[in-house]
Amino acid sequence: MTDSAVHIGAAAALYDLTPSTLRWWERQGVLDPPGRDGHRRLYRERDLRRIGLAYLCCVTGMMPLDRAAVVSSGRADLREWRNTIAGQITDLERRVEAMEAARRYLAHLLKCEDDDIAAQCPVLEGELVAHTPRGRVPESDLVAAARAAQARGGHTDAGRDENGAGDSRCDEKAGITRCPGCSGVVTRSARGRPRKYCSRACQQRAYRARRSTVPQAGKGSGGVVGPESDHPAR
Repeated sequence: MTDSAVHIGAAAALYDLTPSTLRWWERQGVLDPPGRDGHRRLYRERDLRRIGLAYLCCVTGMMPLDRAAVVSSGRADLREWRNTIAGQITDLERRVEAMEAARRYLAHLLKCEDDDIAAQCPVLEGELVAHTPRGRVPESDLVAAARAAQARGGHTDAGRDENGAGDSRCDEKAGITRCPGCSGVVTRSARGRPRKYCSRACQQRAYRARRSTVPQAGKGSGGVVGPESDHPAR
């Protein structure tokens, strides 16, 4: 390391990131590979400025990595990176509008004075008709409406009953990633690589399940777990 550069630990600490985040951003094209001091990354003033710009895009601006790469890599011209940011602003405005609509409805729901809304609220049926897909089905009672919705080709069918899995089309539309272990929602973060499991417990269970179905390798065969292993990182 020289007096005018730092290694990855210090570069990450400057922005309260982890070294793995910088490596991930590099692999995704958000950051260009820095120079090297032997086998170790070496970050100079210009590299640290680019990491800061990446932080502004990915964390502060909540940009997807592919969009952030356009802005932070330095390879796009003025028009291209401005158009990319304008697209992100449009998406954020839609999300803000959706969140404001959600806030307004929850504030409305707070006015209910029943202990058990589902069992006691006399206006719940009207709310379901007005604010959920139930309103597309004309049948008056919910059991008949559910049967009619299924007959019309709703997202669920008899072959998928009781499987506990979320509907992938709805999840994709809502930007939801589900844990392959428990079907719970996986929380996403702009920092580091995308998570596959919702918790370390699910990750461990998946690893044990994979190990139990793989025949034990003979002595000397190595038994190396490949790069796509679910084994938690050490």
